[in-house]
Amino acid sequence: MLSSLVSYSRFVYTIPDRFHSVKRSTLILKPMGVAVGELEGKVDFESDIALRVYEVINFAAATLTYYSYTVYRGGEKLYWYDPQPHPDDPMLASTHPHHKHVSPDIKHNRIPAPGLTFDQPNFPFLIREIEETLLRFTEEPPVASSPATME
Repeated sequence: MLSSLVSYSRFVYTIPDRFHSVKRSTLILKPMGVAVGELEGKVDFESDIALRVYEVINFAAATLTYYSYTVYRGGEKLYWYDPQPHPDDPMLASTHPHHKHVSPDIKHNRIPAPGLTFDQPNFPFLIREIEETLLRFTEEPPVASSPATME
């Protein structure tokens, strides 16, 4: 899927059709040369949740060469992912260089990010995480039916 601008465009521009939690996408994939593309924009969800996206894709190598994914609720930055190496932090070695910045002290508090990769799209993981951690409380719970009483 990362092997051509056409196939990745098809994937990116159909995200709202394949992920029902996505309310709107402003993602734009731009060619930056013969074999490189840049993806930038925002994916909106309910409850004022937004995923801001920046990727650089090398289609010749079928890899992401850089990414930044930031999740907001309203104007509040909740967390972000980036691949900036931190070789001096042994806590991040298991997923080096992929990691997640989380509160408190979001800029310096990093945890491993086992769901991210350079060789396939990260959107399924990112959207599933948002659905499971931020949107699960926005859906109405199913109405429990009361047991029939016998008289």
